[in-house]
Amino acid sequence: MALEMISLKSQREIEAMRRAGRLTAQARALAGSMVRPGVTTHEIDRAVRRFIESHGAKPSFLGYGGFPGSACISVNEVVIHGIPNQRKLKEGDIVSIDVGAFIGGFHGDCAATYPCGQVSDEASRLIQVTQQSFWEGIKQARQGCRVSDIGHAVQVYVEANGFSVVRDFVGHGVGARLHEAPEVRNFGPAGHGPRLQPGMTIAVEPMVCAGGWQVKNLEGNWTTVTQDGSLAAHYENTILITEDGPEVLTVTEDGAYV
Repeated sequence: MALEMISLKSQREIEAMRRAGRLTAQARALAGSMVRPGVTTHEIDRAVRRFIESHGAKPSFLGYGGFPGSACISVNEVVIHGIPNQRKLKEGDIVSIDVGAFIGGFHGDCAATYPCGQVSDEASRLIQVTQQSFWEGIKQARQGCRVSDIGHAVQVYVEANGFSVVRDFVGHGVGARLHEAPEVRNFGPAGHGPRLQPGMTIAVEPMVCAGGWQVKNLEGNWTTVTQDGSLAAHYENTILITEDGPEVLTVTEDGAYV
C-alpha cells in the first residue's frame, strides 16, 4: 500500500488555515472560561457548538466517526475523547477540552487543560508541564528537522519533570481533512520520519500522565482513561512550518493560546 502524501499548503490555503485556526482557538478559550464548579460538560459542549456555528463553521468533531459531541471534554483521569454529558464539574477537577472547527474548506484543531477552582499542586504542575512540553517540542518544528525531533523533545521534557507521555495516541497533519499525514508522535528517538518543509500544517498534542503512560478505552471504545487512575492533561495547537520557524495557527486575535 502506498504511503499517504504529506500536503504542502499554498499561500491561499495557509490563509484559510489561519482563519480556521483563529476560530478554533476562540472556541477553546470560550470553553475554558466556562470551567468552574457546578457547570456540566454538556453545557460547555453546547456553548462550543453554538459559537462555532454562529460563525458559519462546523464543529469538526461532531459526528466524526460517530462522536456525539462538538468538543471532547475529559476530566481528571480521562486522557482524551471524553463524551460531554450531565456530569457537573467540581472543585479540584482538571478539565481537558479538545475542539476543532471547519470553515472555508479547512480544519483547526487545538486543546488545553484547565483547573476547576483550586486544584492540587500536582495537578497544577501537570497542566503546566504538559503545556510547556508543547513549546519544547515545537522548538524542533523547523525546516529540515525531522518529525520525530518534535516528539523526542516533548518526551525528554515531560520525563525530566517526573511525568509520562501517552504512547497510544499521537498528533497528526491537519488541513482539508482533520487527520492527515504525517503522524506526529510525542515520544521516541530523534532523527526519524519525514523532514519538515514549509507549507506543512501539523497538530502537535502532548498527552501527559501523572502516573504510568498506559491507557484503556471506555464507553464504546471512545473515552480513554489512564490505566492506573492517575491524572492526565492534554495540550494541542495546529502549527505551520515556515522558512522562519513554526507559526501557531490556533491563536485568538488577542494572542491567547489557552
